[in-house]
Amino acid sequence: MTGQVVVVQHPLVQHKLTLMRRKERSTAGFRQLMREIGTLLCYEVTRDLPLTTERIATPLAEMDAPILAGKKLCFVPILRAGQGMLDGMLDLVPSARVGHIGLYRDPVTVQPVEYYLKMPQDLAERLVVVVDPMLATGNSLAAAVTRLKQLGAVSIKVACLLAAPEGVARFHGEHPDVDLYTAAIDSHLDAHSYIVPGLGDAGDRLYGTK
Repeated sequence: MTGQVVVVQHPLVQHKLTLMRRKERSTAGFRQLMREIGTLLCYEVTRDLPLTTERIATPLAEMDAPILAGKKLCFVPILRAGQGMLDGMLDLVPSARVGHIGLYRDPVTVQPVEYYLKMPQDLAERLVVVVDPMLATGNSLAAAVTRLKQLGAVSIKVACLLAAPEGVARFHGEHPDVDLYTAAIDSHLDAHSYIVPGLGDAGDRLYGTK
């Protein structure tokens, strides 16, 4: 199976992304917009969740009503910036489990270093949605998905805010079976592996750090 790349063109997603890109956007404003885009991206990622029916009684009659089949999702934000999209996703799927993986990019090698990992035990029974706002080199995201597969995850999707062509190619070169959802694929990476035009460092802008 070949993973697809879905660029979410919904007008609200594109509008909010533009607001986030503006360098004068406040920390509070950036944080709120990331939460809102998290909700909208979650809507797209979950579009094909399987349904079953359940017999219920409305105030007027009984009916066979659609309801999600099986266990719910597991969201896995990559720390720290992935946390910014998580709450918006939990607004839509409050019963979802949440795992965490902590990765930082070595400033010299630009390779991911894992420093934290905590997951639910039943990953194999859930759709796992990996959340990372910036898909730049693709190294961290690829490493995160590799770890999830090692832990038993079999159904995985990725939600990110922005992607670079280099990162998409790198990620799908290692995980060709994983669908990727993003609000935009920007021009390129600069010499420091930042997405151009991008929006800067998502973690710093989210938490007001430098």
